Amino acid sequence: MEILGRITGWPRSLRSRMLAALFAAFFAFGLFPPGVAIAQPAPTPSASSPPAPSYEDPLDYAVAESNSGVPTHRGRFKSPFAHPRFGGPAEVRVGIVLSNVRNYDIQKGSFEADFFLSLTSDRPMPPMDLVFPNGKVDLSEKVADKPTFKLFRFIGTFSSPLDLHAYPFDTQELRIEVEDDDNGIDQVRLVPDQEHTNLDVGFHVPGWETGYLRARVLSHYFPDRFKHDDLYYGRYVFGLGLRRFGTSAVFTVYVPAIVIVLISLMGLWLPRKELEVRANSTTPMLAAAVLFHFALMQGLPATAYLTRADKLMISVYGILLLHMGLTWLWFVFDERRGEAIYKWGKWIGAPVTLLGLLAGIVL
Repeated sequence: MEILGRITGWPRSLRSRMLAALFAAFFAFGLFPPGVAIAQPAPTPSASSPPAPSYEDPLDYAVAESNSGVPTHRGRFKSPFAHPRFGGPAEVRVGIVLSNVRNYDIQKGSFEADFFLSLTSDRPMPPMDLVFPNGKVDLSEKVADKPTFKLFRFIGTFSSPLDLHAYPFDTQELRIEVEDDDNGIDQVRLVPDQEHTNLDVGFHVPGWETGYLRARVLSHYFPDRFKHDDLYYGRYVFGLGLRRFGTSAVFTVYVPAIVIVLISLMGLWLPRKELEVRANSTTPMLAAAVLFHFALMQGLPATAYLTRADKLMISVYGILLLHMGLTWLWFVFDERRGEAIYKWGKWIGAPVTLLGLLAGIVL
């Protein structure tokens, strides 16, 4: 530049403009040889921009205690897996669009789910390792992966606890649980994105109707695995409520039980001379009730409590035993009291039957 000034006598500003025009012409016509690049000055960070979060391993700068040997950090969490240098947790909004549910097994509580999972943050997210505590993923597809937005598609098998207290009018919740296995709540704070928690168009589960959708975040903590193990982990829980069709429940459970009771009840109006017909209207119905109850429970897992169907069948058993007892009274007492037994059985047994059946339906 100085040599050019001595030769031409041009001022410094003119020399700079001439050199810039010359370089521009060289670039335009491809006169620079391949691989030659012009160094550009690095941009200076703005004083107002926030510092970039640190992604270093927190175990590398944790300090081991002399009395325990466990590395710890200073701050809110002493766990060696805490990351005080990250600069505060990133608020990550979690949304799910459930596309399909297949092969729901009521005995095991397992089902296959196909869904999209979105993660949206107000700041760059740390590297995340998503795990599903209640299931296993068979297919994982990363649709978008940006510092503040990630979109995944998952297909997997999941399991949920069953609640059969109200069976056959029960509602089962199918859960999909998501947890970040790498970052605690000091780096990632999961928030349900209710606006983007939906079902796909045309979603349907055969034999069930959709009851509700809900999403919530729980704090998962481990029992102390070592000293100062005080870091919590956020767990996102998506729940789909499925309930049985009421009409199907009535006709598959209640109608057969009521028919069994009514057939047995009609035998109470038969006199002593029709004893054989009367006995055949009660005893076989008890066997039919046992077989019906057994077939009903075959499609359900074993439970430590009584379902509504169990309570109904218990009332049916009690009613049928009452009818059999009223018939067998004729063999216990003298024939002279047969007419009184017949009247008592007809006018007292019938109301007790109806009350017992009503109690079994309501309870």
